[in-house]
Amino acid sequence: MLWAISGGSGFLGLHLARRLLADGHSVRSLDLAPLDEPSLERKIEALRGDIRDSARSRELVAGAAILIHAAAALPISGAADEIRSVNVDGTATLLAAALEERVRRVVFISTTAVYGVPATHPIDESAPLHGVGHYGHSKIEAEEVLREFERRGLSAVVLRPKTFIGPERLGVFEILFDWIREGRRIYVLGSGRNRYQLLAVEDLVDAIVLAASKRGAAGETLNIGATEFGTVRSDLEALIEHAGSSSRVTPVPARPAELVLRALELARLSPLAEWHYKTAHRDSYVDVSRVENLLGWRPRYSNADALIRTYDWYSAHRGQLGAAGLTHRVPWNQQALGLIKRLS
Repeated sequence: MLWAISGGSGFLGLHLARRLLADGHSVRSLDLAPLDEPSLERKIEALRGDIRDSARSRELVAGAAILIHAAAALPISGAADEIRSVNVDGTATLLAAALEERVRRVVFISTTAVYGVPATHPIDESAPLHGVGHYGHSKIEAEEVLREFERRGLSAVVLRPKTFIGPERLGVFEILFDWIREGRRIYVLGSGRNRYQLLAVEDLVDAIVLAASKRGAAGETLNIGATEFGTVRSDLEALIEHAGSSSRVTPVPARPAELVLRALELARLSPLAEWHYKTAHRDSYVDVSRVENLLGWRPRYSNADALIRTYDWYSAHRGQLGAAGLTHRVPWNQQALGLIKRLS
């Protein structure tokens, strides 16, 4: 069976492609970036291009039974217009191609950022949508676009994963790992006693495969997240202990730090986006009972497991990392945070 993956050169795309190949499927991917993974380049059909290009989108889905739509402009991409163009207009272009090609099932990778900063937890799928920042709002619009295509006959599932990590995940986590490796203070907004749910990428891949194959999943929206997670402080301390680091979790007052980080973001001097600092000191976890009951999905990894496994990969490959960029597979420029690092 042929699976098509938009954003196939990204962190999730690579893990998903490996799983599908292991299961005996064929894979075609589309991404602006090169695949840059020799072991996969020989096994999948990797297309270069933009999902907003209708010809490229049609080429991606031609003959495909399943489309996994994972391509997105991330919060750190900057301009609101560009984020919306990729995440909303690009989704519409890609789904139009999927409908025309009669793709059997689309799995759209959304985000729990669509919930904003709710007051009550756990968050279930019926919670109001109040996205944080341009990225969160664009994903709400993209979900609306998908529902319109469903009304036109497309079979689709929306997955809303928590922040997912694992081997090869860098981005904002590379900053954390770098500071821990050097024994720096690890600053957390507020007390660090808030509960913040993460997700192992392997568990997300399991959910995607189930969502693509289960007949009863069509039309559903499903939260995905770890079921074992502690507080921000306890999960970070578990990672620090594993790393044998002298780092200490150090609280800072949330409101003043949030104002400073907002100013740095507007000045383009921080790698952190609004979503990062508005949620970091608050509880943030979703109810996953619906996906457990509907798909029989069970996560294998806790927050601490996922952090430790990602850190171990980073430690083993640190000398091979490339230049800073804007995807989850590369380090992010620490910018103004670099000064704080030197003082910590």
